[in-house]
Amino acid sequence: MIKKMKNKKVSKLFIAILTLAVSYILLLIPTEEIPSLSSGPQRPFIWNLDSLWMNLETEFKTASIDGCDKVTPKLDSLFLQSDSLLSQISAQKLEPSDKRFALLENNIFKTATLIPTCGQYFPKYIDFYSSLRNSVKEQSIHWDLNSREAKNTLYRLLYGNRTAIEEVMLQLPKNQVSALINGIDEPSETPSGKLLGLDLHSGDILVSRGGAPTSALIARGNDYPGNFSHIALVHVSSETNLISIIESHIEVGVVISSLKEYLNDKKLRIMVLRMRSELIKDKPLLPHLAAEFAYQQTTENHIPYDFEMNFNESDKLFCSEVASSAYREFGVKLWTDLSTISTIGARNWLAAFGVKYFETQEPADLEYDPQLSVVAEWRDAETLYKDHMDNAVTDIMLEEAENGRMLSYDWYILPIGRVMKYYSLILNMFGLEGPVPEGMSAEAALKNVDYSDRHDAINKELILLADKFENKNGYKPPYWELVKLARSASLQIP
Repeated sequence: MIKKMKNKKVSKLFIAILTLAVSYILLLIPTEEIPSLSSGPQRPFIWNLDSLWMNLETEFKTASIDGCDKVTPKLDSLFLQSDSLLSQISAQKLEPSDKRFALLENNIFKTATLIPTCGQYFPKYIDFYSSLRNSVKEQSIHWDLNSREAKNTLYRLLYGNRTAIEEVMLQLPKNQVSALINGIDEPSETPSGKLLGLDLHSGDILVSRGGAPTSALIARGNDYPGNFSHIALVHVSSETNLISIIESHIEVGVVISSLKEYLNDKKLRIMVLRMRSELIKDKPLLPHLAAEFAYQQTTENHIPYDFEMNFNESDKLFCSEVASSAYREFGVKLWTDLSTISTIGARNWLAAFGVKYFETQEPADLEYDPQLSVVAEWRDAETLYKDHMDNAVTDIMLEEAENGRMLSYDWYILPIGRVMKYYSLILNMFGLEGPVPEGMSAEAALKNVDYSDRHDAINKELILLADKFENKNGYKPPYWELVKLARSASLQIP
């Protein structure tokens, strides 16, 4: 009798082990096939100005030695020339090929190298940047933004000037740099509330940068690399003036967040965009109507995250679509020119995460839309430096992708990933968040971990190399130096 009971226990144990083994083997069978991708029809923008960057760094070091008294006449002359150029540009309609744009770009970079030596000029430089951005966006209203020349001119001036300002910010003492930099005080008739000392209006668009490695990939992995990875739409109640933020997260889809929840989700920078009032004179409340539409849609329906990045359908929405789909309902087409992702490396990596559309709406590119004014931007020195570090690591990782490096995972952990996916599906049925985001496969989630782990490992080495650079040279490495250091750091990671 006892022997029979033992045999039954052994049989049950054997069956259980066999069941687990068979289940494990079945879960090992790959089901996700990523198609072989080719490069896109466009060519990514490349500065190709390494010698200029090095010359600028030399001028920066020379100015630091010379001192402010010797640098002041040069700065006064550069500002005088730049103001004259900007006045000429603002007074007439120009083609993007006009040589004055190139002259202005050159002056911007030269001025930036001198300001850390004379920090009192920084507010003037910020004011000039705001005026330049407004004038260039005014010009771009008349350009064909599908043309490469127009896109390049717009990008070189706006992104180039942004980069120059941030290099200055990182070299100045912290007490000389305000976290909030105002842009255009664009009037609005929609309901408003306060955010960090600024009036936010219903229908405003918040463009931000998250702190995750994949946030940097979203910002950098397209034909015109930028600094932003996330879009959110502001809704302000006309009755209570309560601010709500409508946004789409990978983990949970489209949600309505409180202002506190939005700010608590790590942000390295935030920019506020607003519809230009002159474009909606006959419908001044249009931005609020768009926000009301998005708010109502989110409260009435569960809208999953759109991993495919297909902006033409609205049953699923990625972050940019939250704003574009709402405004589209009222006849406004945001992203006057679509973003493109052309390199094979970036396409392959994004496809591994579920992306299928490589002509889409990238968050960073919305800044260049001539229908929108930049109202303000928050960025402090600490988070700005992290932003630059993450960008440099990502740029080097994208180089690796272009050289054939693929995202992967250890084959034997796929069953664990799939179990986590099934568990997540059960949680999703009850409106809860699981370890694997809704709409993301187990394979994609594991590749995401692989990407993030390598990014963090390179970043850890980069921090050490950047600290050594600063200790040796007496200043933080500018972005082109960070890229070199990140390339060295990547060689330390197998």
